Amino acid sequence: MKFTLIVFSLLLAFSCTKKRVNDSGKKVLRVYTQDVQGFDPVYAANVSTAKEVAKVYEGLLEYHYLKRPYELQANLATGMPEVSKDGLTFTFKIKKGVMFHDDASFPKGVGRELVAKDFVFSLMRIADKKLGSSGWWLFDKRIEGLNEWREKGESNYDLPVSGLKAIDSHTLQFKLNKVYPQFMYALAMCYSYAIPREAVEKYGKDFPMKAIGTGPFILKEYVVKSKFRYEKNPAYRDKFFPTEAAPQYAEFVKNYGGKKLPLVDEIDVQVILENQTQWLNFSAGKIDYLDIPKDNFDSSIIGNKLSDDLKEKGVHLEVAPSLSTYYVAFNQSHKILQNLHIRRAISLSIDIDKFNKLFYNGTGLTAQSIIPPGLSGYTKEYTNPWKGKNIAKAKIELEKAGYPNGKGLPKITLDALNKTHHRQQSEYIRKELEEAGIIVEVINSPFPEYKRRIQNRDVMLLSYGWIGDYPDAENFFQLLYGPNKPPGTNYAGYNDSKFNRLYERSTVMMPSSERTKIYELMNMLVADDLPWVYLIHLQEYFLFHDHLKNFLKSDFIYGFEQYLDVVR
Repeated sequence: MKFTLIVFSLLLAFSCTKKRVNDSGKKVLRVYTQDVQGFDPVYAANVSTAKEVAKVYEGLLEYHYLKRPYELQANLATGMPEVSKDGLTFTFKIKKGVMFHDDASFPKGVGRELVAKDFVFSLMRIADKKLGSSGWWLFDKRIEGLNEWREKGESNYDLPVSGLKAIDSHTLQFKLNKVYPQFMYALAMCYSYAIPREAVEKYGKDFPMKAIGTGPFILKEYVVKSKFRYEKNPAYRDKFFPTEAAPQYAEFVKNYGGKKLPLVDEIDVQVILENQTQWLNFSAGKIDYLDIPKDNFDSSIIGNKLSDDLKEKGVHLEVAPSLSTYYVAFNQSHKILQNLHIRRAISLSIDIDKFNKLFYNGTGLTAQSIIPPGLSGYTKEYTNPWKGKNIAKAKIELEKAGYPNGKGLPKITLDALNKTHHRQQSEYIRKELEEAGIIVEVINSPFPEYKRRIQNRDVMLLSYGWIGDYPDAENFFQLLYGPNKPPGTNYAGYNDSKFNRLYERSTVMMPSSERTKIYELMNMLVADDLPWVYLIHLQEYFLFHDHLKNFLKSDFIYGFEQYLDVVR
């Protein structure tokens, strides 16, 4: 009887969706989020935070919403930069008449015009040691004079940086120390978005909880760990829905090409941490799209297609291959984990195929090394000899390490977030390792504590995932580059001299067959050396209601809500 009532309730919920246009005639987009760490672009280290940041802040460049392969285009710049023949000087023209949101930090509370100096200030903030931006790796040793400014440690934003100049009010110039093929990708990331100095100085330590940009939406309400509410920016510049697209998105252009952005009037964002609560909210029409929770996948997707039941309810499916790698990192500042035989034993103890089926409904691709499919350097035919559950082989490696059957091996800790699915995954890994004689204590923490433990090197094993910041394998390799150890993104603290040299060589090479060969070599090197247990590369399955239009999921386009529309 209880089961029958639950099913009936869910069917009823699907049929009772909220109006997409409210009583005042405004279009309202309803979405959910989790793990938001504020609105300061210099801390936009995870997807949830980046999505909120991109509603209100913008950068010089962005990705075209409808083109695949991904293509950069101008955003706050008037066009793509003028680049010197040696590839070291980039000169951008900034759009005129772009206004910051109204805020008390400006005279009379009225937002002022964006100028080139705003980008100089914003990039210097990334370099400021006192702020500890997680985006510093993008510009470390890249821009002439910026590292020297950083090392002074004075946080004096009036001191000049030779490679970062406002030539005039609307001309910005960068001078690089060496060729940096990914430089323009870096300028499209949330870290590089424009921030007004007045707001930073007025709000001080409270600035990360403010949102004062030039973007399509203005933050109107924020309740910590509960909800956000945005309204359409009434002073937003003339920006229009694309009139070009990849062939598969031609219908979007037909219906919306040339329409002024953004298309909705409000965005209501609920903070929903648990997967089943997300599902119930989607079922009741309280949110417009949903990354399908694991427990609801089999009933939603039949034979890799949307179930007839959901189709009848006006639900659609979007499958988005993700440039991502999920992994368990070995903190190599711990002597026990510097032992390659221990790392091999741990990797050989985990059934990744079962992990994939249990937690991702078998939709992921077992990762053999760090690079995901779709990027230069990925080798489809390669199979890692230290993956695939093999307890007998794991025990041989333990014996080589001096711990036969795990005897005498100190207890190892595994850190993960304290959400339900992270707890379940870490418990699965704990049991797998126990079968090989490796005793593990799981430590699940809220995100701030989890990151603190990583930064302080209190972890031994840590569970993490990386979704590409831009479509280049370099973005994944930097996770293992020695100088990027915490507070950088190299959470394993891996520091192999050969890998470092190859990485440094590749980072000044433009795309070529020679660079691809170096990428392949680096990929094989870290596959064999096992700084991580390589888990899976994901595909994401999203559901969205019929009233939501133009929905596409991207690993790189965080400000996509400006392109969405809702209808009655």
